[in-house]
Amino acid sequence: MSGEATIRQLDQDTRPKRVIDIRSRDSFARGSWPGAENIPLEEFDAEAFAAARPGVPVYLMCQRGIQSQDLADELEALGCEAYSIKGGYISYLQDRLLAVTADEGQMQARRMQAERSIIKKFRRQLWTPFTRALGEYQLIGDGDKIALCISGGKDSMLMAKLFQELLRHGRQNFQAVFLVMDPGYNELNYRAVTENARLLGVPIQTFRTEIFDTVAQAGGSPCYLCARMRRGYLYSQARELGCNKIALGHHYDDVIETILMGMLYGGQIQTMMPKLHSTNFPGMELIRPLYLVREADIIRWRDYNDLYFIQCACRLTESCASCGGTGQGSKRARVKQLIAQIAAQDPVVEKNIFRSVENVNLNTVIAYKKDGVKHHFLDAYDGTECRSTEVC
Repeated sequence: MSGEATIRQLDQDTRPKRVIDIRSRDSFARGSWPGAENIPLEEFDAEAFAAARPGVPVYLMCQRGIQSQDLADELEALGCEAYSIKGGYISYLQDRLLAVTADEGQMQARRMQAERSIIKKFRRQLWTPFTRALGEYQLIGDGDKIALCISGGKDSMLMAKLFQELLRHGRQNFQAVFLVMDPGYNELNYRAVTENARLLGVPIQTFRTEIFDTVAQAGGSPCYLCARMRRGYLYSQARELGCNKIALGHHYDDVIETILMGMLYGGQIQTMMPKLHSTNFPGMELIRPLYLVREADIIRWRDYNDLYFIQCACRLTESCASCGGTGQGSKRARVKQLIAQIAAQDPVVEKNIFRSVENVNLNTVIAYKKDGVKHHFLDAYDGTECRSTEVC
């Protein structure tokens, strides 16, 4: 007997069983059902698995319950008792979240712990680099009104809590709006976002767009188009609310991955800037307050407080390799894995990647662009003295 099973049915099944998460290793590392095994879909050999005859029911989990259903059907045809977890990992997150938010007293205690841990247990890892980035890159000015763009993931939700702490215990010279854009989330994802905001006491303002539907009809790789459309809608909505800045939840690891991706896949040296003036929305700026915060520390804060956030709410994830849904995953995921492998042998590598774009020596660069104009070293080569650090 095979088919679908809810998270509740999985929890209530007291028989010996195997729960197999078929998402990528990176996704699995960020969270899964307690006790689950990880066999990424591209590595799952259904015939070999069935031949081994596990002799116990098998529950399969993917991101949304689509790929796991196909695999459950295949295992059923091979004689296994296999179930696809309905709604996938997203359903698991929502089930755990709703169990917490159903109790007002428990919810308040959890909120207080999450807030206290930011300025106590994780002060050095979260609060200090957050406030240092604000000062070092001059991200906040007097009279600013900032739209904190909350996607529902761990990074943007932590950013919201950091700003709440800043307003509560620190600077009072700016205003913050906690902005959630619904680009076409399914009901499970949207409810997870709003319930997490309720749990953590974040007073979100939401607005809806049809970005997912638009991108799905465009064809090709959807990620670039989706990102541009989301950014445009966020700027537009923030400006309507009287904001002069939007804040995104990109962190230190996003920065070093972007640097390396530019070199390996783009043939260029560039970085994810801590702040930018908008070219399409004059007077608006984008800031990245988590610029110096490490992702591992965000994960530790999340896990310490037993919080569950959505990872990627894109409806196209299951069939989009660039999102990490199939194949070998995204370029960013490959670069993340590469950095982790090198850093395991030499931890200073991550810091050196980050610093590399702060220590560019133009005397040893073949060419560079400034304001769209390309400059080549030969332009001023003849008749000039050698200023290279090399021995001439």
